[in-house]
Amino acid sequence: MTDSNEFVLQEEAGHVARLTLNRPASRNALSVAMLAALSQRLDGLEKRGDIRVVVLQAEGPAFCAGHDLKELTAHRSDADGGRGFFEETMRGCSALMQKIVGLRQPVIAAVDEIATAAGCQLVASCDLAVAGPNARFCTPGVDIGLFCSTPAVALSRNLAPKHALEMLLTGFPIGAEAALRIGLVNRVSQDGARTGARALAELIAAKSPEAIRFGKRAFYAQREKPLVEAYDLASAVMAENMLAEDAKEGIAAFLEKRAPEWREP
Repeated sequence: MTDSNEFVLQEEAGHVARLTLNRPASRNALSVAMLAALSQRLDGLEKRGDIRVVVLQAEGPAFCAGHDLKELTAHRSDADGGRGFFEETMRGCSALMQKIVGLRQPVIAAVDEIATAAGCQLVASCDLAVAGPNARFCTPGVDIGLFCSTPAVALSRNLAPKHALEMLLTGFPIGAEAALRIGLVNRVSQDGARTGARALAELIAAKSPEAIRFGKRAFYAQREKPLVEAYDLASAVMAENMLAEDAKEGIAAFLEKRAPEWREP
């Protein structure tokens, strides 16, 4: 089944949906229209119990070049100098990144090209990321007088502070192996990011969708809390998860030495 619109293509195979950023001429920049299209796609998938994993990939020479600087610059002639449009754009981008984190399904970025600025933020906001051998990542806002403050939110939650700040302060691009070493991506696939992401997605899609939903939500919720509160929250989630149908089935299957049969959420 294939469903597409002008900006983001959607293709499904089994329990995995693949979203493809499809504005190669603009290097898949996050214009207002691109933000809206991707957000709409995610909203549709959020409601789909049959889709267990989402892969985000891109067409063209760049995974995503960040914000559309031409679009932003065009609004400098607005009466307010562009402030209103700039604020609206940054709020929309931030909302999209949070939507990815809050999505019931895990989201895997498949990056074969360069991801810059808010494009790097997009990769860091995904739950997992697979890079091809030629992928590159950078936050070069400092080169044009615009510090990547919103990408810093996602980077600082993925990387050690010194790694994140080095990327932000220098704007220097790093390759796939360096991104793997500092934790920006999970693995480098020599067969290409799409192949590696597909294998990872299928592995996760075979697990209990109910357990994955519990786990993703709890992971992000506990991470922002002090240790005691984090354990309190995780303990409550574990108890709730134990009462779920997939946990009953999974434990019974383990004890009976058979394959579990997961129900669709």
